[in-house]
Amino acid sequence: MSCATTVRSVLVVLGAACGTSVLAHDLVPKAPANAMKLTAQDYAEIQQLAITYAWVLDHCQNGGYDYADLYVPDGQFSVAETFGTTSNEQRKYVTKGREALAKAAGGDGKGGCADPKTQLGYGLTHLVTNHLIVPTKDGAVGKHRLLTVGVCGNPHTMELQGGYEDEYVKTKDGWRFKSRIHVFKSAPSLQFGVCANREQP
Repeated sequence: MSCATTVRSVLVVLGAACGTSVLAHDLVPKAPANAMKLTAQDYAEIQQLAITYAWVLDHCQNGGYDYADLYVPDGQFSVAETFGTTSNEQRKYVTKGREALAKAAGGDGKGGCADPKTQLGYGLTHLVTNHLIVPTKDGAVGKHRLLTVGVCGNPHTMELQGGYEDEYVKTKDGWRFKSRIHVFKSAPSLQFGVCANREQP
């Protein structure tokens, strides 16, 4: 297979996984008139928060607690099919609180990690890109694209798995997630749709 053919194949996979509904909502929000003033340091710390998220999630670091500690105590993770949801009734897999978040990141509840092969995203490496940060009255909101590598058990297969929609707040310990929503349609996904019922190599 030629390099050009390979690149075209990757682009087709990315386009199919993205879907028109994600693109339709991928607008740049405007900061409200009463938004807090973010410094360059604030932007850098929020970006570091998002990058750290991917690393600790992929490796079940500290039994999942390093992942959970990226959130405020009552912070939550959830999944939605479109950007712009306004309540948990429009979302699924709502996970709230340190213990629940640590378990979602692969923790076994005892400070260790569960068998990774039993985890939904086994074998995936998360790559967050195109980070948009917009200040709000109480902190900031953000959006990402999410690329994953290792799809369907193949270490060379990559797909676009939607993105993230975030709400950030500044605490005495630095910036944290108040909410992170994975905006994603699983049905057209290779990992969670096409290959979900197929034995992984």
